[in-house]
Amino acid sequence: MTGQTRKFWPPRDKTAPQGDFRPCDHPGCTQCGEYRAPKSRDALTDYYWFCLEHVRQYNLAWDYYAGLRPEEIERMVRYDTTWQRPTWPLGTMSGGRWRLDPERVKDGFGFFEDDLGPAARERRPPPAEEQALALMDLHYPLTVESLKARYKDLCKQHHPDANNGDKAAEERFKQIGQAYQILLDALAG
Repeated sequence: MTGQTRKFWPPRDKTAPQGDFRPCDHPGCTQCGEYRAPKSRDALTDYYWFCLEHVRQYNLAWDYYAGLRPEEIERMVRYDTTWQRPTWPLGTMSGGRWRLDPERVKDGFGFFEDDLGPAARERRPPPAEEQALALMDLHYPLTVESLKARYKDLCKQHHPDANNGDKAAEERFKQIGQAYQILLDALAG
């Protein structure tokens, strides 16, 4: 290592006298205080100097969040997860000057539906689905349970046996069955 400077980590304390004995800050201890520990959460650059035994005791008892309410702790933790930098909701910049444009953004998985506004959330289904929805008098958002319940009601109402063999009711009954299958496939896939 000739000609090279050796770097130490953590950096040496510039305020400490070099080569002099610094006593441990624990009351009654005569050991050398080689290890620094912050005095408080608000003064992280002001240190106590302890020997190894007492710095271990101090570290075991140290509670950075002592005296804070749970809401304050949560706020500090959230703030620290972003390296104490401000953040914005996804899809906005600088307080809402920019929004996702549904015409330019193709979101096949629906990740940004909340950011694209009501027009994107209420997108039109394919024509076959739209006709099936109209026939069964339904609309999105739709669940399998609500679809099955509506199908059961319509079947009871339009079944040929309940309408004395009426051909119009029979045709409507077939259309309801087809619409049910279209919507069931759309919900499954």
